[in-house]
Order: sequence, then C-alpha cells, then structure tokens
Amino acid sequence: MKPRQKRIVFAVIALIGIVVASALVINAFRGNVAYSFSPSKVLAGEVGVGQTFRLAGMVREGSLVKAADSLKTEFIVTDNAKDLTVSYTGILPDLFKEGQGTVAKGKLGEDGIFYAEEVLAKHDESYMPPEVTEAMQPVDVSKTAESLK
Repeated sequence: MKPRQKRIVFAVIALIGIVVASALVINAFRGNVAYSFSPSKVLAGEVGVGQTFRLAGMVREGSLVKAADSLKTEFIVTDNAKDLTVSYTGILPDLFKEGQGTVAKGKLGEDGIFYAEEVLAKHDESYMPPEVTEAMQPVDVSKTAESLK
C-alpha cells in the first residue's frame, strides 16, 4: 500500500469510529432524558402510559397519606387546574410537605396513578442548607488565634 492509500484508510476508519461513538452517546442521552409535565398536560394525553417523565406541581393540602406499616406514600399533585394522584415508596425529602412544590420522576400507570421512582422537594430561593448557614456564622478571631498557639 502506498502512503497516500494508508492515510485514506486511516481517515475512513477514524471517521467511522467518530460516527459510531457519536451514535452511542446520543442514544445514551436519549435514554436518560425525562421531560417535565404538569398534571393538566399529563391528563390531556401529552404523555403515554409507561413513559418516564417528571411531574411538576404543588402538593395539595390534606392529600398526603402515609402507610403505617411501610414506606409507601400517596399524595395529590396539582397545578390548580387538574389533580394527579402520585404513589411513591421510599423516604421523602426533609423539605417535602403539603402546599409546597414538588417534582416527581416516574411513570403513569394504566390506572391513571403516577408511580414515582424519585421525589424532589422544591423550595424557595431563601432556603440555605444547614452546612452553608453554619459556615457563614461569624468567626471569633480571639478563639482562632488561641487555637493556633
């Protein structure tokens, strides 16, 4: 093989490799994407049964029901136009409560209930994690200087 032919073969193999790698990356992203929908959009049929998506809305006051003998929880998510019942088995986030925003990832069942795999609590912009609050406390310089001696 002449050097020119070797370069052409190398370029073609490299191009095929790039195309295959790109296809694998795009396929992986497509499998992990979960779009967010409100209860109104879900009930309007914009999401198919068994399709993974995120349900966003507010937890309706008085709708939170926890099972006494398991980690199963049911609650209603609303967008003030439509309501959708959510069933979740697991530990809810500390900030999760009625009247607060929530985002749940899961699938819509044949029975019209949203079966969540993951539940996140939305909070307002004034929230600060305890670790950050503690780190921002004023430092007593005299105690710090004594500890260095």
